[in-house]
Amino acid sequence: MRNFVNLFTFALFLVLSNVAVSGDVGEGEKRYAVNCGNCHGPGGMGLASYPKISGKEVDYLIDRLNTYRSGKKIGPNSDLMIMMAKPLTDVEIDNLAAYLATDPAAKR
Repeated sequence: MRNFVNLFTFALFLVLSNVAVSGDVGEGEKRYAVNCGNCHGPGGMGLASYPKISGKEVDYLIDRLNTYRSGKKIGPNSDLMIMMAKPLTDVEIDNLAAYLATDPAAKR
């Protein structure tokens, strides 16, 4: 019985810790609508030289946005992305990543 309680406690901890760091999909969708969709298209489907970002992994999206926010150039649209990412907070980045990871473009 004690092993079951320990296992349950551990599983609950994992679930709750994942929720705490995963971001808010609804807030991410709202923030995406402010600027991101102008270049990346509806739901991050990609437009012209702007890549598809819908369905990417959360860690990848967070890493890219943090890299741009730091001012590092990593691609042909870096200057624009740096300007867009600079004002983002950690929470906004988490929310954007959570939203885009749900692959909203596939739902259109």
